[in-house]
Amino acid sequence: MKLSRSEEELMNYLWEFKKAFLKELLEAYPEPKPATTTVSTLLKRMQEKNFVGYDMVGSMRQYFPLVSKENYFAKHIKGLIKNFFNDSPSQFASFFTKKADLSEAELEELKKLIENELTKKK
Repeated sequence: MKLSRSEEELMNYLWEFKKAFLKELLEAYPEPKPATTTVSTLLKRMQEKNFVGYDMVGSMRQYFPLVSKENYFAKHIKGLIKNFFNDSPSQFASFFTKKADLSEAELEELKKLIENELTKKK
């Protein structure tokens, strides 16, 4: 299951805070801040999708992510590769390195990451 853009924005705050009350989440937004009811509705939808849980602290809910940021984005990158790059990570990498306008230093860093992964697989 996927989050909407507004749900992903809220989820990013939750990943950052690890645990947060509604008031803390609202304060994290830049101006103009969304309505309390909007954030509350987003949290409810995210609970129904099993992305967010909560603990009761007194009479207030303290929300926390049920899915790690790494796992969420890894799943969606895999879907992106499958749907748009014929399930070929090399086609995705080729597109990314050509279209992302990476500097020489960034390309060298990517090269090091790939070399490290190759070393681990040997």
